[in-house]
Amino acid sequence: MPDTPANTPTHYRKPGWFTVNVFNRLVGWLTRRGVSVWGSRVLEVRGRTSGQPRRTPVNLLTHEGRHYLVSPRGEGQWVRNARAADGRLTTIVGRRREEWVGHELTDAEKVPVLRAYLRRWKAEVGVFFDGTSADSTDDELAAIAPRHPVFVLEPAADAEAAAAATEAEATDEVTGTGPAAAAEADHSDTGADDTEPGA
Repeated sequence: MPDTPANTPTHYRKPGWFTVNVFNRLVGWLTRRGVSVWGSRVLEVRGRTSGQPRRTPVNLLTHEGRHYLVSPRGEGQWVRNARAADGRLTTIVGRRREEWVGHELTDAEKVPVLRAYLRRWKAEVGVFFDGTSADSTDDELAAIAPRHPVFVLEPAADAEAAAAATEAEATDEVTGTGPAAAAEADHSDTGADDTEPGA
């Protein structure tokens, strides 16, 4: 879970008319037709109030073999919807849909991701990061980290498999049917065949 203090004011920069009505619509239109603009995807998340799919263009960052979503504007609607949906979301480019579970990073974990994000998209989103850049120090990036939610994405199938395995292990512990219980039973067997001569 994020380590931002509970009393920290919510940070969000609402997009202007041009961004909402021109830029986002253009990027979304191109992305839905399979043209990824600088790594763009259409993000689909279930609305926390309506329950209906909500879509917005985002930049999907690939960093050291993992995928991330960064919110340059702060705690916008897609961030709140993703939290309410337990991180379940979909990215779309053309006809390709990828299902994910997003896990929100702590502020300390965000620093290298924010650096990579700014290295890739500073020209597009740098105005939202208060003068920091990919060349800023770790301390400078850490100072702005609480204002920018970051999610690391895990393929939904992998997340479901991991959850099922965890649930199975928990059930084995309760019922005493897991490997640990079997090993314990082997060691506690005191049948006559194991009794030493003369006992």
